[in-house]
Amino acid sequence: MDDIVKAALAKWPNVPHCYGWLGLDARGNWYMRDDRAQAAGPFARGQDDPPPANSAHKGSLLRHDKLIDFIHRNYAADAEGRWFFQNGPQRVYVELEATPHIWRLQPDGRVLAHTGQQVQVEGSLLDEAGHLYLVTDLGVGLVHSADMTLAADAVESGQWAPESVQARDLPQRFGFVRSPEAGHAAQPAGH
Repeated sequence: MDDIVKAALAKWPNVPHCYGWLGLDARGNWYMRDDRAQAAGPFARGQDDPPPANSAHKGSLLRHDKLIDFIHRNYAADAEGRWFFQNGPQRVYVELEATPHIWRLQPDGRVLAHTGQQVQVEGSLLDEAGHLYLVTDLGVGLVHSADMTLAADAVESGQWAPESVQARDLPQRFGFVRSPEAGHAAQPAGH
């Protein structure tokens, strides 16, 4: 966590948390979700949900490199498995389209998180829709769709032997929350 963020937390310890305003998609892109995007529906669509008419529910794609780097440096999870970006004194909970990490495979065999951190692969999973996930020393994440040729090479060479998994079981199995906003909205007032 950045020192400036730690200082802001110490100075203003009781700033309310923010829910629903930031999303991470299945390609590792960040989206700012204003009131209009939130009103258009949840960030992550369930398997049985009808396809959206457009992507308005996602919000605005963040493109500012320095802001994205700041989010990456201050991205973490709380004890309940809710991922957040610590923005100074305010905790901004993240809506996840898939998993807390999106893996980028490198031609030299390295695996990087969408945040740029290098990880060590401990296992692999394949869901009912053919999505490949890697379990790493940093946690579970989805392999970026653009890297499936490299992923197929790793599977064919025997480097990874994916275990079958149901996508809906991933949050409970790996202790993460896809929608902190949904859980927050379900809590009684005052909690």
